[in-house]
Amino acid sequence: MSLALRNLQRAVPLRRALLRQRLQAVRGVLGVRAFDLGVVCVDNRKIQQMNRIYREQDTPTDVLSFPFHENLKAGEIPQPDFPDDYNLGDIFLGVEFIFQQCKEDEDYYDILTVTATHGLCHLLGFTHSTEAEWQKMYQKEKQVLQELNKHMGTRLQPLSRGLF
Repeated sequence: MSLALRNLQRAVPLRRALLRQRLQAVRGVLGVRAFDLGVVCVDNRKIQQMNRIYREQDTPTDVLSFPFHENLKAGEIPQPDFPDDYNLGDIFLGVEFIFQQCKEDEDYYDILTVTATHGLCHLLGFTHSTEAEWQKMYQKEKQVLQELNKHMGTRLQPLSRGLF
């Protein structure tokens, strides 16, 4: 199904074709290409506003995920009954925040890929509220990124590394 990728910011340059290619690869590894996915790239002002509204945290952040299917168990692929329900949800990437957090030796698109993978895992029921939940999410992110590393020649590491 479709991947809708929108760039609603002008704070940092964004090569959508490269990001789209990487997002499609992540979807393939996770086995969710049959599902629609929305990815929206926003600046610090917008991601902070959303973070304040939805998480009651008045600060910019890297990613916010809004699942279409609620109450999935970690890693569970939705089993829709209707064609219109083949939707994972939406991910908002705080690309300005991500860009500002990149270290000098890090590739911006690698970090976007890792952050989007983290967001997709949230859409598939993974959370990191407890150490046990974090372990499951970390292992899934690690597995997906290792598969991507094989195909892309990168050295991507999970976003949630060292959370607990």
